[in-house]
Amino acid sequence: MVEGVQYYIDPKGNWVFTAAYHQERGYCCGEACMHCPFNYEAVPEPTKTSAQLIRATENKNAIHP
Repeated sequence: MVEGVQYYIDPKGNWVFTAAYHQERGYCCGEACMHCPFNYEAVPEPTKTSAQLIRATENKNAIHP
């Protein structure tokens, strides 16, 4: 695995997998990963809706700070 491509390390020291990593894997694992490119399709409710709302809010703030 290549740091900066498949993952990065956040300020707390956690490994965070990128959308590229998830896309290479080919499916949603159901863990509500931050960079899930599959729209959380395997994540159970209510976590799925919560993750989608968080992503929508983050995207809105990124576009209109």
